[in-house]
Amino acid sequence: MDIATIFGLVVGWTLTILAVVVGGNALAAYIDVPSIILVVFGGFCAVITSFPLSALKGMPKVVLKTLFAKPQDPGALIKKLVSYAEIARRDGILSLESMTSEMGDPFIVRAIGMAVDGTDPELIESILESEVDNESARHLQGKALLDAYGKYAPAFGMIGTLLGLVAMLQNMDDPSKIGPGMAVALLTTLYGALISNLVCIPMADKLAVRAGEETFIKQIIIRGVMSIQQGDNPRIVEQKLLTFIPPSSRPVADEHRKAA
Repeated sequence: MDIATIFGLVVGWTLTILAVVVGGNALAAYIDVPSIILVVFGGFCAVITSFPLSALKGMPKVVLKTLFAKPQDPGALIKKLVSYAEIARRDGILSLESMTSEMGDPFIVRAIGMAVDGTDPELIESILESEVDNESARHLQGKALLDAYGKYAPAFGMIGTLLGLVAMLQNMDDPSKIGPGMAVALLTTLYGALISNLVCIPMADKLAVRAGEETFIKQIIIRGVMSIQQGDNPRIVEQKLLTFIPPSSRPVADEHRKAA
């Protein structure tokens, strides 16, 4: 579970509610079911109109990915790839075939499998890079879904405000109802802004970060497997892969190597 995302969502909504309560206002005054329905479901209908059904089916997975994705440690990954390089150097690259069940990461398994089969290095790199590009495209589509919701929710909030104002202006006979009517009309704008800026846009940005992290990890794997297939010395493999890590973090990777 991603603690930062959960923390941001919970604390953000808590502070909003706290601001209402500390301000001396009744929380019930900020709840209007018709306004919530208009903003939440209106925005969702706009998203449905904008994207194909195949993309919408993956929306729950997109949301869960922002909440539960666990980034892989580059230092630990480098340690693992260097250990594979040591085995390949000592026993031959074919010896890695018996270890695929222990590798865990399907991307590493596919990469090592092609290397063991003697596939042309350029073809291996091309296939793996294509897989990375396609996965990035899928992440971008997921981000686009959340961005769209974040765009449409405030728009439907404004629509709700306009509808409320029209209804209020048509009933000007009783001045005592003007204030409450205006308050209810403005609630939809508030709901749209909160959904957009406290949920959709931050989660879309987090998904973009996750996509970048996965691409980064896969690039390390590609470079490591290509180096292993070329028969590079394990130390050379390690030095190549350490270039992906900032200098300040490289001692961590060195500690992994010494511990091995």
